Amino acid sequence: MTRTRAGSKNASHDRIAAAGARAIRRSGYGGVSIADIMKEASLTHGGFYAHFPSREAMLVELSDRAGADAIAIFARVAEEAPPAQSLRALLSTYLCEEHLRQPEIGCPIAALGTEMPRQAPPIRRAVTRRIKEMIDLVSRESSDFGLPGAHDRALVITATIVGALVLARAIDEAALSESVLNAVREHLISSPR
Repeated sequence: MTRTRAGSKNASHDRIAAAGARAIRRSGYGGVSIADIMKEASLTHGGFYAHFPSREAMLVELSDRAGADAIAIFARVAEEAPPAQSLRALLSTYLCEEHLRQPEIGCPIAALGTEMPRQAPPIRRAVTRRIKEMIDLVSRESSDFGLPGAHDRALVITATIVGALVLARAIDEAALSESVLNAVREHLISSPR
């Protein structure tokens, strides 16, 4: 009986985290309420405090979950590509139209980056950890991994793709938005690493 309750609570907690991770990427930290997230998770608002001690604690976990989900997607893309093509596959997936149009399932850094400086330190720590993982992923998939300057190039590539996605999402002209992604993708793919 206790295992069933614990399993049910864990399943509910996972639904809240998954729904909330999508919601914050779609609407921003200030754009969602506890009630919104609980409703999206198909749970009652009253059950929130059985899972989180505060809204901030929830946002820390949602930020971490959103980052982990995105890293898993991009790592899987790189892993499934032929070794010499893994960075190209990662860049193509990050800078694609689907990622542009669906922030709720993509990179939380690009979706929430401008909001980060105003968040509480625990949220920023969770996000920083995931940013470091993204930089490390780009570094590991680069052909110059382990060579002098490789980490700096991974920093530049990561900053460039995140910035390109933020810029493309800010533009209200589809053709220009897609041109930004295409130009950055082609430049990074054609640049020697």
